[in-house]
Amino acid sequence: QVQLVESGGGLVQPGGSLRLSCTASGNFFSRYAMGWYRQAPGKQRDWVGTIQNDGISYYAPSVKGRFTISRDNAKNTVYLQMNSLKPEDTAFYYCRNINIGVWGQGTQDTVSS
Repeated sequence: QVQLVESGGGLVQPGGSLRLSCTASGNFFSRYAMGWYRQAPGKQRDWVGTIQNDGISYYAPSVKGRFTISRDNAKNTVYLQMNSLKPEDTAFYYCRNINIGVWGQGTQDTVSS
């Protein structure tokens, strides 16, 4: 069964950057579309962006131009590079294998001075 493990979260000041990683177990990673989502305290989980198996990515309007999703199929890993971070980006971030519906356990990002 596919498992996803996120890493790279932490505390950063406004305007700073973080890079999250999500590493998958199992085979055929390159075939899957992968997504990033986030959930702030007391709010619903929102879609952040998706990278297709061909490498094309899509983003929510709130992060477009600041966040970039990439993937390294040789490492079974998808990345979320977050730049120009704002306090409203504070949330638990999750990755998801979109094709088979598996979620990672999440990683906390806090943007605060």
